[in-house]
Amino acid sequence: MTTKSIRLGELVDRFGGQLIGSPDLSVTGIAPLSDADASQLTFLSNSKLKQQAASTKAAALIVTEADYEHVRSSYQGACIIFANPYVYFARTAQLFAELNKIPAVTGIHPTAWVSPAAVVHASASIGPHVSIEAEAVIGEHAVLEAGVVIGRGVEIGAHTLIHANATVYDYCVIGTHGIIHSGAVIGADGFGFANEKGRWIKIPQTGRVVIGNDVEIGANTSIDRGALADTIIEDGVKLDNQIQIGHNCHIGAHTAMAGCVGVAGSAKIGKHCTFGGAAMVLGHLTIVDNVHISSGSMVSRSILEPGQYTGFYPLAKNADWEKSAVIVRNLPSMREKVRELEKTIKVLADKS
Repeated sequence: MTTKSIRLGELVDRFGGQLIGSPDLSVTGIAPLSDADASQLTFLSNSKLKQQAASTKAAALIVTEADYEHVRSSYQGACIIFANPYVYFARTAQLFAELNKIPAVTGIHPTAWVSPAAVVHASASIGPHVSIEAEAVIGEHAVLEAGVVIGRGVEIGAHTLIHANATVYDYCVIGTHGIIHSGAVIGADGFGFANEKGRWIKIPQTGRVVIGNDVEIGANTSIDRGALADTIIEDGVKLDNQIQIGHNCHIGAHTAMAGCVGVAGSAKIGKHCTFGGAAMVLGHLTIVDNVHISSGSMVSRSILEPGQYTGFYPLAKNADWEKSAVIVRNLPSMREKVRELEKTIKVLADKS
């Protein structure tokens, strides 16, 4: 496959920044500091890697003004000075991906099954063995890869890509410019049961999943439909692989969750929040905007103030952890002993 190149001058015209070097220098892609060659662009977003940046073989380096002052004497290539090199990297990587992608074939593959009652835009691309039920609406330039299953009455917005073997259950809504990765399940039943004398009675899950625009959902991630009202995923949300979002959750715009996060039903999470891998959120909690949860943390109470929150015990050798666990288990009795000791000390102090 022929790789297309772009001039540094064109990059700066698109994304801004101050160019130190020739605007006519062309690059064919972007690579890490340690791997980039004389035809590629690289970036320095971590100041701890300044030594690598000084010795990189890349044709050009995206760098902050402060870090440029540290590498300019050693690095001989061109530089693009920008306040946030990581953002510049992301935009540049998107551009190269767009330049070199193979366009999807418009139309419906012969092996796909599309209900006569479905509406598929003429510019959409429907891959092999796709199943589209009645009343579904597939927007313009949407792409459904092999084995995708679209339920009855589903709406898929324009320019949304659904990768192979993902499933969207009945009446769910996915906005424009979304990406749904392989194995994702949108709109399966939420975990709703009532207990009657030890026997579980299923509660029908009659809500939907409604997903906004520019949302990305990772491989094998599950988002349950609402029990009565809808499960809501607002615009710009980014969900990693193997995440579980319970029924009737509401995830605010531009919130991001790393792999294996679990959110129990009816939790309401604000905008611009982040969740590290394997973080857990109990059901029916409220988390306000701009809250950041560290990896492995358990959120057991509502969070009503923005900030960084962490809740896990530091890793230790097993024998040391067991000793600490014994202490933690005995804290209530130790607290009572301390209180009694304080009373005794006070009595002795009063007598003296």
